[in-house]
Amino acid sequence: MQLGTRWAVGAEAPARLSENVLTAVRQVEADVATFDTAGWRWTLTWLEGRAVVELDDGTTIRERADGTVTVHAAE
Repeated sequence: MQLGTRWAVGAEAPARLSENVLTAVRQVEADVATFDTAGWRWTLTWLEGRAVVELDDGTTIRERADGTVTVHAAE
C-alpha cells in the first residue's frame, strides 16, 4: 500500500485518478451534498497500483484491475 494524498470534499481531486474513479467521487459528493461536509476529506491510497479512495464518513471507492470501480457506502 502506498499513501497518496488527502483533499477536501468539493475540491479538485488528484489528476492521476482514472475517469471512472473521478466519476464515482463526483457521484458520492452529490449524494452527500445535503449533509454538512465542511471539514470532510478524501484519503487516497494505492493498493497494487490501483486507487482506493475513502471519505471521512467511511464511504470507500475501489478501482479493480479491470478498471471497474466499486463504491461501498458507510454503514
